Amino acid sequence: MATAARRGPYFCGVDAAMDVVAGKWKSLILWELDHHGTRRFAELRRGLPGVSEKMLIQHLREMEEDGLVHREVYLQVPPKVEYSLTEHGVSLNAALAGLGTWGTERIRRIGAAKVFTGDEHDHS
Repeated sequence: MATAARRGPYFCGVDAAMDVVAGKWKSLILWELDHHGTRRFAELRRGLPGVSEKMLIQHLREMEEDGLVHREVYLQVPPKVEYSLTEHGVSLNAALAGLGTWGTERIRRIGAAKVFTGDEHDHS
C-alpha cells in the first residue's frame, strides 16, 4: 500500500495527484494495463516502446508502493510475475481520461504528429 510518509506535504489535490503520476511512463503504464489487462513485464515493455528496463522497473515499484499496481509472483520455474491495476489504479486512470482527451485535442490543434506503436492504439 502507499507510503504517505515518503511524499508531501502537498499544496492541493492536483499537486498530490501529479506526484503519483510524475514521470513520462507512469500514465502510459496505467493506460497499458487498463486497456490490455494483466501483463507480464516483457509485454508491458513491448507495449511502451522507448522505455528502458531500469525505468520500467523503477516506475512499477513506485506504482506498487503507491497502491496503483498489483504485482503477482508465481512460484514456478521459470519465475512468472504479472502486473495489474488495483482499484486505486483504475480510479486514477479514469481521472486521467479527461487529460488524455485534452491532449488529443492539443495534438489536433497544433498539428503535431501522433506516434503509433504496432497495434496503433490511442493513449487518450
